[in-house]
Amino acid sequence: MVEIKVGLGTCGISAGGYAVYQAIEKEIANQNLNVVLSETGCVGMCYAEVLVEIIKNDQRYLYGKVTPDSIKTIIHEHIIHNKVIKEWLVFSSNGFKTDQDYFAKQKRIVLKNCGIIDPNSIDEYIAHGGYKAARKVAAELSQKDVIDIITQSGLRGRGGAGFLTGVKWKFTYQAESDIKYLICNADEGDPGAFMDRSVLEGDPHAVIEGMMIAAYAIGASQGYIYVRAEYPKAIQRLEKAIKQCRINGLLGKDIFNSDFSFDIKIKEGAGAFVCGEETALIASIEGKRGMPRIRPPFPAQKGLWGKPTNINNVETFANIPWIILNGPEAFAAIGTEKSKGTKVFALAGKIVKSGLVEVPMGMTINEIVFDIGGGIVGGKKFKAVQMGGPSGGCIPASMGDLKIDYDEINKTGAIMGSGGLIVLDETTCMVDVAKFFLTFTQNESCGKCTFCRIGTKRMLEILERITDGEGKEEDLDILEDLAFKVQQSSLCGLGQTAPNPVLTTLKYFRDEYLAHIKDKQCPAHSCPSLIKYVINSEKCTGCMICLRKCPSNAISGSKKEAHFIHPETCTKCGICYDLCKFEAVEKV
Repeated sequence: MVEIKVGLGTCGISAGGYAVYQAIEKEIANQNLNVVLSETGCVGMCYAEVLVEIIKNDQRYLYGKVTPDSIKTIIHEHIIHNKVIKEWLVFSSNGFKTDQDYFAKQKRIVLKNCGIIDPNSIDEYIAHGGYKAARKVAAELSQKDVIDIITQSGLRGRGGAGFLTGVKWKFTYQAESDIKYLICNADEGDPGAFMDRSVLEGDPHAVIEGMMIAAYAIGASQGYIYVRAEYPKAIQRLEKAIKQCRINGLLGKDIFNSDFSFDIKIKEGAGAFVCGEETALIASIEGKRGMPRIRPPFPAQKGLWGKPTNINNVETFANIPWIILNGPEAFAAIGTEKSKGTKVFALAGKIVKSGLVEVPMGMTINEIVFDIGGGIVGGKKFKAVQMGGPSGGCIPASMGDLKIDYDEINKTGAIMGSGGLIVLDETTCMVDVAKFFLTFTQNESCGKCTFCRIGTKRMLEILERITDGEGKEEDLDILEDLAFKVQQSSLCGLGQTAPNPVLTTLKYFRDEYLAHIKDKQCPAHSCPSLIKYVINSEKCTGCMICLRKCPSNAISGSKKEAHFIHPETCTKCGICYDLCKFEAVEKV
């Protein structure tokens, strides 16, 4: 039997996955082939989408950057004539050296089924060991046993704060109440982050099984998955998975013929960043405006509708079945002393191999960027990574040997966050990066706290002045003072961490701030107000492309003669710079 699987996560779909799927379907029918065609989630190689996998004679062959036009060739050569097209492969299980290095240093626990199984099929999940952990828990373990196992594993919450999962469960377990709730936080709002989305799209049953085990441990009978409405494919597959579980008696009353009852509802969020905060998320589920409240009481004592509630994120729940089946010692053996297991990262930015990776805690930033991610696009110089989204910070390339560990990352002023890792190169202005993330958090502030609402606004105004070339040295002192006050005075974690991108760029890239202020220059040639475009007369061939394409008619010159840019009319759009094939247009 020959199987063909097409990667139809969001990344695959956006790259044209559905058209590829239809082309394969058509070719199978035309050739009357005995082939099983199915879809799967993202295997992590987003940079190579559309991905098509052929499984033949127990060997896996993964083709990358597949288009509808290439399907006839793949079917004809590989399926009919048994000839592997090696130059189109990105991975194979029999040793063809393609992009195998992308997986060489990964340790896949959360992502073990992503890109492997059909996320629409509960049977495939069960065939890969699915629901064995939940069945074991219901049949053999007490609530306390489960909590002890998760505590001994050292699993820390993967949503950002890194609090010990077992300890969090224990608090809810010990709370006295007739009703308890369990919530999966899938409100992934960080720019550049797509870890939770990919897991929900590629292996929704793993998250459901993790929730079942958590619900059993704390004594909850009702669960909610709070997922942003901008994730339609994730919602579609979750709805299907939950329906399949109910049909198979895995959700509802008396699961596994025991007295354990548990069901799950999906709550679609409107995309408010603040609803990633626990108490704001709870308010949103209750039908209120998503705003945080003062803690204590914590959700473990008084959460959803005033009842004890446990909240973990998607990645945390997806780890649970593996820990139950393999034991806490196996999980604790991976990683560092205080950060156990693996971490999923979404690699984005100026990196060759953007996508999703899962690495053991303790791996260095350089290993992720260069050994797995393939280095910087265009061979440019590695400058920094931005970790943790708007609540995170920037870590310079000089600290590339830093290990991925909650405590080590926190020492830099950044945070691990949920797992967004944006790679920056020499063309990136760090002041502009700080401005970008502060713009985001300022727009997303719920407005409840004065310092978060107004303090971030004043900080943003200062950053805008600096990037416009109107900053003063004393602005940096005001910026730092405001940052610390926003940290200390904001009610929720999102407001408290909003200044992190500013503080870390000030800490590690202060010279760039000073260059903007003192020299009125942007070292990265990125800020429009501080750069100008000129044409190098020795390189210019007079091809006239820039002249014809300039929207402001700021370029003059004759054919086959050097052109000139008039600074007084140039709008600094950069079109001439992008179009010039001879690199004659320069930024100064």
